[in-house]
Amino acid sequence: MAAKIVLKDVQEASKRIGPYIHRTPIMTSSTLDHMSGKSLFFKCEVFQKVGAFKFRGASNAVGKLVEGCLGDKSQMTIVTHSSGNHAQAIALASKLHGVKAHIVMPVDAPVVKKDAVRGYGAQITECINSKESREGTCADVLKSVGANGHLIHPFDNVNVIAGQGTIGLEILEQVPDIEALVVPVGGGGLISGVCIAVKNTKPDVKVFAAEPLNADDCAKSFAAKKRIPLPGPPDTIADGLRTSVGEITWPMIAQHLDDVFTVTEEEIIHGTRLVLERMKVVIEPSSGVVMAAVLTERFKKATAGLKNIAVLLCGGNLDIDKFPPQ
Repeated sequence: MAAKIVLKDVQEASKRIGPYIHRTPIMTSSTLDHMSGKSLFFKCEVFQKVGAFKFRGASNAVGKLVEGCLGDKSQMTIVTHSSGNHAQAIALASKLHGVKAHIVMPVDAPVVKKDAVRGYGAQITECINSKESREGTCADVLKSVGANGHLIHPFDNVNVIAGQGTIGLEILEQVPDIEALVVPVGGGGLISGVCIAVKNTKPDVKVFAAEPLNADDCAKSFAAKKRIPLPGPPDTIADGLRTSVGEITWPMIAQHLDDVFTVTEEEIIHGTRLVLERMKVVIEPSSGVVMAAVLTERFKKATAGLKNIAVLLCGGNLDIDKFPPQ
């Protein structure tokens, strides 16, 4: 699938979404620095609107559609499928831009995320948790809304990718001497956008992916130098990372990514708890994946010459009822 973005797209996205998003803070923890042997700079997208980075990409994609609308924008319906964070982001971005939203969500998506989507005024249609069911249900919804419907894919969309890439620009501004970024990877919209922003601004800065071992398609694809999608829905507590890297995102990842680090479910739970307990910041397991990765011996060895590491806490929509007890 031939599609790409350049640094200018990310810079334009930054201007477009500026009035709508939060410029999220960088936080530090001496305890976690000691445990990792690094100086860690936590980019807290948990404090972004809807509690996750997804609002950046959604704001850019919806905003660009509205800019190009020649008719009555109130008749537009934004359609997407998502397990939660992108759903919330599209719902809120649509509300702020005065357009309707219809979201396809898996039946087992976290209740906290479904409640938020409805709270932003979007309509939900549930589906089975599979790629085929999501896409098929989305196609049915698009058909039902007719010519006024516009699909915004959760990650395989250049405007979404450009919006997510604005995080990379902010990190470079907030921590000028940063040497590496660690970013979670699911569908790849976040990490591909960050790669475009960072590698075209400061090429020497490393970009690493963190991924659940139970959903390790990016690691396998990176090793094989070709896209290898997951064979089916993976069993991982990191519900935001259960999707395979996309057809649009993969070439950007393959071109710019420096390495991929996988972590077990136990390590993800431990990483999530560490941030909750030591930093007093609520994160979801998809963020815990990144914390877990920087604590692995493989990461420490691979980054032996690097000190200043940005850790992207991508979201804070923790489903407490499903999080394992101590």
